[in-house]
Amino acid sequence: MDLTHRPRRLRQDRIRGLVSETSLEPADLIAPVFIDATATTRQPIESMPGHERVPIEKSVARVEEVLETGVEAVMLFGIPESKDATGTRAWADDGVIQEAIQRITAETDAYVITDVCLCEYTEHGHCGTLEPALRDGECETPDPSLTVDNDATLTSLRKTAISHAAAGADMVAPSSMTDGMVGAIRAGLDDEGFHDIPIMSYAAKYESAFYGPFRDAADGAPAFGNRRHYQMDPANSREALREVRLDADAGADVLMVKPALPYLDIVRDIRQEFDHPVAAYNVSGEYAMLHAAAEKGWLDLEEVALESLLSIKRAGADLILTYFAEDVASRLH
Repeated sequence: MDLTHRPRRLRQDRIRGLVSETSLEPADLIAPVFIDATATTRQPIESMPGHERVPIEKSVARVEEVLETGVEAVMLFGIPESKDATGTRAWADDGVIQEAIQRITAETDAYVITDVCLCEYTEHGHCGTLEPALRDGECETPDPSLTVDNDATLTSLRKTAISHAAAGADMVAPSSMTDGMVGAIRAGLDDEGFHDIPIMSYAAKYESAFYGPFRDAADGAPAFGNRRHYQMDPANSREALREVRLDADAGADVLMVKPALPYLDIVRDIRQEFDHPVAAYNVSGEYAMLHAAAEKGWLDLEEVALESLLSIKRAGADLILTYFAEDVASRLH
């Protein structure tokens, strides 16, 4: 028996860390924060244990909690005081996110990233302006084959991103999977003098069943139909490279894959194909299912959370947007 090669030699405690191929640090993580203009107190999110919707007045305190764990960046999601057909509160000067940005940037050192989408702001819950047949009432009942008017939505996304930058956001993150969104937003930001505001594009965002708890948290579920007409087919991988290349060519600074764990092959493909920083969104369903298993006593939550994030980093992600950010960062920190 030839045992010249013994990989176990390098698995001993005193050397294991020295030869570790992947490291995870608090600075790699981005913590989502939900700001609710309709709330007067912090409201627990039942489907996402440990997370809350917080009133605008509590937004600074919430972000300070994140910073105490060693996480340096937050992603803000807003629940507006009112909704309408086109989501006009998304770009209002006194909107929920705009007010939260001003408070957070004035009182903390957090790096503030904002989600740029319309689903939380439209009364129908879709990620943009509806197709003309739906807007004009030509369909007696909503036709699931007709959803978002792509080109009309670009104007709204552009205005929203500009309003976030004007309020003081450090980075904007368009997530609607609208064709041309990065180019429209980059042009809008540059026209208004925000040349240094980077764009983190949800460049490969799949139409996934793992988003369920988030739609509860952000009050953004579609009132009819689904989002399969603008989000990607989970069966496709080559299409992801095409989508990402379009956003990179249009000026995206960071390229995101969403969800993360079921799409680690996509994260790896993008890492190998592009020189841009790669982000991955460890989404609400990925978070909730580990919590559910842990509550049953089937898994050690702390260990599986760390292992999950480490696997995303190993696949090639530079940044991870995750609901485990604070818990894992506290352990690492």
